[in-house]
Amino acid sequence: MHPYAPLLIFIGLALLIPVAISVLYSLVSSRRPDPVKSTPYESGYPTPPIEGRFPAKFYFIAMLFVIFDVEAAAMYSWAVLLRELGAYGLAAMALFLIVFILGDLYVWKKGGFDWT
Repeated sequence: MHPYAPLLIFIGLALLIPVAISVLYSLVSSRRPDPVKSTPYESGYPTPPIEGRFPAKFYFIAMLFVIFDVEAAAMYSWAVLLRELGAYGLAAMALFLIVFILGDLYVWKKGGFDWT
């Protein structure tokens, strides 16, 4: 047996299963259009259509959340390895926090943390 045979089998199954499920769904499902089914919803409740432009503040808040999440993950792993990293690790985290705090101050000055 070739050494790459299990990998090729895995890739084949990874491609075959979604295609088979999609084809089976299109053959078995019933098509009954309903205006309620086509209504956009959020958290299980129908929402009215958005008039005009969608506010970009939502995306900005989402990016800030990702940045804070990455910072929390970096600080957690740094705290676990602090003794092994020594002074270099402490200096690197201090530099990271200085850059992060300066970025936060800039966003705060520009009004990025005003959620309304």
